[in-house]
Amino acid sequence: MNPTATIYMANQSRIVIELLPETAPNTVSSFIYAASHGVFDSHPIERIVPGHWVDISYTGFRKKEGQYLIPFEYELHPELTPLDSDVGCVCMGGYDDLGQAGCEFFFPLRPCPEHKGHYPVFGKVISGIEEILRLEHVAIRPVDDFPIPGLIVNTPVEPEIIDHVELDLKGITYPDPIRINEGVMTPSWAQFWERHSATDSHE
Repeated sequence: MNPTATIYMANQSRIVIELLPETAPNTVSSFIYAASHGVFDSHPIERIVPGHWVDISYTGFRKKEGQYLIPFEYELHPELTPLDSDVGCVCMGGYDDLGQAGCEFFFPLRPCPEHKGHYPVFGKVISGIEEILRLEHVAIRPVDDFPIPGLIVNTPVEPEIIDHVELDLKGITYPDPIRINEGVMTPSWAQFWERHSATDSHE
């Protein structure tokens, strides 16, 4: 049996996902690593693009532990066939030449053939899809100073918070993920720490 993860939202909703290690092994290991180290806990969802996707974080979950990169899954495992990205899938983001995000996952809100083989599908929603569809329609506001040109970023007006994530690994131990470009910061991660440092300096 495949491992599962239950995302507990602060509003008492739950999203249960089945992880797919045979399809995206390093990406699944990375998600498990992040969840088991509390990276997702108490995190406000950062980006919603109605009709496209719910992007859980672009700041590496505002934690150093979540700001790491992994190889693109199908460059690391060219023998595997990527799944189609659609509503009900769980996908991992990426940063072009830098590599794939270690744990910045998202939920597609439409078929996304342009993502196939690049932003890997590593899980399927088995319960709680109604919560994802609800998030598509919450009030959002634009983030005007997002540091990556050409990317539309809207964030919820009222925080939509992940309380914590629980794993059921079915008794299997998964390895730590293979990483690349250790210490490299994406523009959005770097901007977060610049803002964080500026705020601390005025306290």
